[in-house]
Amino acid sequence: MNYSMSTTTVKVKQTTAKLLEEIKQKYNARSYDETIRKLIDRAERVPDSMFGAHPKMKSFAKRDEAIVHEI
Repeated sequence: MNYSMSTTTVKVKQTTAKLLEEIKQKYNARSYDETIRKLIDRAERVPDSMFGAHPKMKSFAKRDEAIVHEI
């Protein structure tokens, strides 16, 4: 991908801007752009195995799904 060096404005709530500033300081980032890029990079590296059930839990069976829907 080829991105130009132009800039843009993104509207966020003040609370979000404050959190972004805190993360910027935590990561020792030079800019908000660098901070956002680091967050994106970190999010992209989360393996699918980190989502879902406990690793020792057995997979659900069709009968389990039926029981859950009855609740």
